Amino acid sequence: MKKLILTLIAALGMVAGAQAAEGGIAWDKAPVRTNDLASLQNGAKLFVNYCLNCHSAAFMRYNRLTDIGLTEQQIKDNLLFSTEKVGETMKANIDPKQAKEWFGANPPDLTLAARALAGHGGTGADYLYTYLRTFYRDESKATGWNNLAFPSVGMPNVLWELQGERRPVYSKVEQHGHETDVISGWEQVKPGTLTPLQFDQAVGDLVNYMQWMAEPAQNTRVRVGVWVLLFLVMSLVFVWRLNAAYWKDVK
Repeated sequence: MKKLILTLIAALGMVAGAQAAEGGIAWDKAPVRTNDLASLQNGAKLFVNYCLNCHSAAFMRYNRLTDIGLTEQQIKDNLLFSTEKVGETMKANIDPKQAKEWFGANPPDLTLAARALAGHGGTGADYLYTYLRTFYRDESKATGWNNLAFPSVGMPNVLWELQGERRPVYSKVEQHGHETDVISGWEQVKPGTLTPLQFDQAVGDLVNYMQWMAEPAQNTRVRVGVWVLLFLVMSLVFVWRLNAAYWKDVK
């Protein structure tokens, strides 16, 4: 119960950050495809390699990844770095005290992030997709990074090797009678290992996995729901005819 309360508090903190960012840029639409097993598997690999170093997903067990087409042996060989047991939950190895000293706050649990971060700008997946793609170099920050969707964020750009390093290009725009500098584009300082299109696809896979992780039973629930509705519709026909036959003689 204590762990659940702490996770909810952390999620609320992330929601506050997302809502604060809503007054800024528009969120891009995330390419969520929770039925695409290849995308989910790539997203799980990215999550374990780049997110799980600092962020936990304490309500997700590694063996649940069998639902996206992985065998337990594949999970053990490719995704288990912090534990030897496939039945363990996804917990980060980082020391919470050190994390607070480095980033100003303990990195929140990400199990429900894709659902908790929804706002007026779109879904939680939309926010994450925008957030992870709008980091840029800012030497004035302690981490050396800033973010367009979450200004002055304490998190560095963990995907910088894939994306490369970028700096914002500013343009002067008149607002309320005053000239202000707004970001109008990007200047690539150092190339990443992926092209911009490949990077967007990789982030889409990562967000897709996080959307699935927030509710692994969602696809099953939808499928079962469709069959339940069809059953109720068919039952309605029989009940209607039975009702007519029952009251026929009474009338």
